[in-house]
Amino acid sequence: MELLHNLSLEPSLPVLFILSFLAATVVPIGSEWLLMVMILTGFSPSHTVITATIGNYLGGCTTYLIGIYGSNFIINKLLRISNEELIRAKGIYKKYGSWSLLLSWLPIVGDPLCLLAGIFRIGFVRFSLLIFSGKFLRYTTLAILTVKISRG
Repeated sequence: MELLHNLSLEPSLPVLFILSFLAATVVPIGSEWLLMVMILTGFSPSHTVITATIGNYLGGCTTYLIGIYGSNFIINKLLRISNEELIRAKGIYKKYGSWSLLLSWLPIVGDPLCLLAGIFRIGFVRFSLLIFSGKFLRYTTLAILTVKISRG
């Protein structure tokens, strides 16, 4: 319990990892603020970027797996999509939509993009390359801007 208490009060790489992971699932939180605070208080920008990217990537993978293993429930019970509509949507997504995974870091739409990738069975290697790249570029850009702003 003491470890959990300490993790919740002090910025650290494990806390950044957990927050970044959760931010890439359906939990409505962000991790960017913590990355900025940590850089501003002396944490290594490269360590924070790597930690946040890996956490966010693994959170996206979790949402992807929910899409794969929960697709029948999501399609039939929640969305109530007919087979014809599903086949058409799958074709469109496979042709154009997988590149949208580069935007999986965006608020509101990013998590559903990962979910759709799982539902539509986008290959895991393609999925991984696209979402890891987008998330890494976002955190890297944020770290660079934070360092520049802090130096005046």
